[in-house]
Amino acid sequence: MESQWVCHLFQGDSMYATGGTHPMRRWRRNLAIYCPRLPTHRLGWQAALANADADAFSISWDYTLLKLWVAKQKITPEQATDVVLATLVEALFDVQQAANVTSQIQHDHLSVSQINLVQIDNIIAKAERRWQSWQDAKLTAYSPHKAPIIRQAEQLREHCSAQVYQMLVQRLNGQQTLYDLAVQMQRDVVEVTASLLPFIQLEWIELITIADLPALIYPRSLSQAKPPPAATSALPSKALIACVDDSVLVRNTMETLLTAAGYQFVGVESPLRAISVLLARKPDFIFLDLVMPGANGYELCEQLRRLSCFRDTPIVILTGSDGYANRLRANFAKASGFLAKPLNAEAVLSEICKHLERSASNVSTSTR
Repeated sequence: MESQWVCHLFQGDSMYATGGTHPMRRWRRNLAIYCPRLPTHRLGWQAALANADADAFSISWDYTLLKLWVAKQKITPEQATDVVLATLVEALFDVQQAANVTSQIQHDHLSVSQINLVQIDNIIAKAERRWQSWQDAKLTAYSPHKAPIIRQAEQLREHCSAQVYQMLVQRLNGQQTLYDLAVQMQRDVVEVTASLLPFIQLEWIELITIADLPALIYPRSLSQAKPPPAATSALPSKALIACVDDSVLVRNTMETLLTAAGYQFVGVESPLRAISVLLARKPDFIFLDLVMPGANGYELCEQLRRLSCFRDTPIVILTGSDGYANRLRANFAKASGFLAKPLNAEAVLSEICKHLERSASNVSTSTR
């Protein structure tokens, strides 16, 4: 499995490493381990990056987030250093396992941030211990970036207890790498892989290559998700987007993201006062959370559709349960669309663009 790493050094010590096989999966894993109180969804990260200065992106978006969170005291410098160290150790482990390695040195001008530098000797020692453990467990032929999937379910069922078999079926679905599974199970990746090795050798379980999670949109490319220049003139100037959601985190991240993308924003916490606020503001687009105290998104959507001023307004339902029944119910409620949580900036901005373009096109057609 080929990969490219970029290691950033400063005066003989290490600052950070970027790249690798699954940078997004690694980022989510490291946050879950070292910064469990931080948001684990993409929308939260993208909203935080939307306010970052262009100069802050000297290394990468993830390092920028660590710097921002340290500066705002959302994490400690020690937590940020733990993430940096884990990333550097993974990079060196990949180098040790690689069959062919090429390197290139490039000089650049980097400034030191609030995140402590990591001594190279410390990184090497930790990576060597992991590699030695990997060798001792006879795992050198296997990559922790691969995902296990059950190929011979019947043999596995006969060999395992019912409880263990159900656990394996639930986890070994080809969607999570060995690294990911280790974090979920709160166990060391060597221990997890070694426990599966007999089944892998019997070919009851196969290790497959899977893709990384979708890449994050950088603030500098947010404009790419906005309406294309040809359609911009047809859209309402500084369209007002409303979000009715009882989660303050969702409302705040939505506001940061959408205002950075050039939209106006109004957030509503309570569905019981949503209609009065929406009538007063007349937004061009409305996001409705599905599950809220007092009323759900379907009910609220049906009430809004009875009002002439919202009959054609794009209304998109937000929910953490992306199932056929929910989509069918959304259609019955005359919702314009359906977005599954956790949200990401690309999906949010794309949904707004699509519906506002359609609305503008309908208005243009009706006035001819």
